[in-house]
Amino acid sequence: MFSCAGIDVAKDTLEVRINPQDVGASYLNTASDFLALIDWLKRHQVNRVLLEATGGYEREAMKALQAAGFEVLRINPRRARDFAKAMGQRAKIDPIDARLLAQFAEVIKSPSNRITSPEQDNLRALVQQRENFVQQQGDDIRRLKTASVDRVKPCLQRHIDYLCQAIKSIEKLIRQTAKDLDSDKTARLCSVKGIGLVTAASLMAYLPELGEVGRHEIAALAGIAPYNDDSGKHEGPRHISGGRFAARRAMYMACWVVIQRQPEFKARYDALRRKGKCAKVALIACMRVLLIRLNAMIRDRTEWKQPLA
Repeated sequence: MFSCAGIDVAKDTLEVRINPQDVGASYLNTASDFLALIDWLKRHQVNRVLLEATGGYEREAMKALQAAGFEVLRINPRRARDFAKAMGQRAKIDPIDARLLAQFAEVIKSPSNRITSPEQDNLRALVQQRENFVQQQGDDIRRLKTASVDRVKPCLQRHIDYLCQAIKSIEKLIRQTAKDLDSDKTARLCSVKGIGLVTAASLMAYLPELGEVGRHEIAALAGIAPYNDDSGKHEGPRHISGGRFAARRAMYMACWVVIQRQPEFKARYDALRRKGKCAKVALIACMRVLLIRLNAMIRDRTEWKQPLA
């Protein structure tokens, strides 16, 4: 009989619970303890492990478990909280959380899992660091405009200049890392008018499934798939929900440029606006079409086709 395990991940510890045996154990969140954890799970015939995303503290344990042959599922903490409420569980301590994750693992739908390569991890880290630099630069620019003490302004300006150079340097690293990861995918994405290096690298970092899944799944992964809101005679407007925020943010900014540079998308956007759709709804619809076409282009290894508007 195969079992499911839930792991409550903290910075320093891993609290593990197995269902249906209802046995548990605690391990350190270190590479040296991963082997003991894997051996313990195998002794209890565990085949599926569920854990929460905890700001990156779960990544190394997740990779070790995947490499050992376990089916590993990582979920948003909100889904775990919603499951706990549905089960009537109000108390919250690590062993209880681990037990609920093990119960959730028995019923949750299994998504496609992939083990990321070192190049994939490097690209994601570089893209995230560039986003941090850009955010810091924007914050300091706003502080500079509102600074009331003259002595502060040179310090802010020096930091802004430093961040500008740091962004340029990290973009060079992103370019090389993206090519090392998949030069063909990088070139195809950058060949689309409106898709630059940063957007291409962001899609490769946050949507590694691009070109490997169907149109509905890639839209759902990015969080731009429309969902119905109907009940009985009530027919509510469709809405998007869930998905990967970082990928959706990259698509959001890029799609505005695509609409400006490609007549087909400009015509699609204007047609939706004439039908009474608000700007954001029209943009999301264009984002979905753009992502689906990018997915097909990468999957079929074809060139971007620009039809007449």
